[in-house]
This record gives sequence, structure tokens and C-alpha cells, in this order.
Amino acid sequence: MSAAPGPASRDPRPPLGIDALLERVRAGYERIDPQEAYEAARAGEAVLVDIRYAALRERDGLIPGALVIERNELEWRLDPQGSHRLPEATSHALRIVVICNEGYASSLAAQSLHQLELHRATDLVGGFQAWRGAGLPVV
Repeated sequence: MSAAPGPASRDPRPPLGIDALLERVRAGYERIDPQEAYEAARAGEAVLVDIRYAALRERDGLIPGALVIERNELEWRLDPQGSHRLPEATSHALRIVVICNEGYASSLAAQSLHQLELHRATDLVGGFQAWRGAGLPVV
């Protein structure tokens, strides 16, 4: 039985902070701005997915036509091979735009979808707040 690694055997690099992690994740795909997301959804070229928690949706409203999927269910609902997928999860080529409140959690969620081979997944720069700030529809 081996002993737990001591301080001398640990990785000498400093831990990766959240800001650096976001930068690394976002470098792996092209993010989308509110107007482009709106136009892609209207043209049927993208599925908007709102991962904000219920209190934020109740407080600020919803984007018409966006799927509401809680963050903890996202991968199960959008994996085209998954047993719990939504009817909209038809293909790994589906263009998915993940939307959180301000565009941070959605970046990590989009990266998770990339790991499921959903390579066209992206997230909305600035999140729901940028969407609303751009004067786009909210109900």
C-alpha cells in the first residue's frame, strides 16, 4: 500500500483559476452575440437553451421559444444518444446556444456539450442580461 503523495510530489504549477479556465474553454469555440443568436433561432438554424435557475427566470422573464433546461440536466437532455433526450436533440450537428444569466456558467456548459461531440454548441456572450439589454424579445 502506498502513502498519499507528499508536498514534494505535487505538480509545481499553480492551480488553474476560474478566469483562466474560462479563457481556455472559450478559446475552443466561437461565442455568439445576442443579435446573431436571435437571427439564428428565428431562421431555425439554432436552438436556444436557457439554463438559468427558476428564480432568475421568474424575476427577469423568458426568451420566447428557448428551451428551459436546468443546468444539472443539460447533458442528459441534449445528448442525441441519451435515453433522457428531448425531442429537439436530433443530431450531434445541432447548433445549440446555451444561455445563462451573464454568460459565465454557459461557457462551461457549452464546453461540456462539446465533450459529448456536440461541436456546434456555443454560448451567448453576456447571457440573458445582454439579450434583454439588446432589446430582444422577453416574455
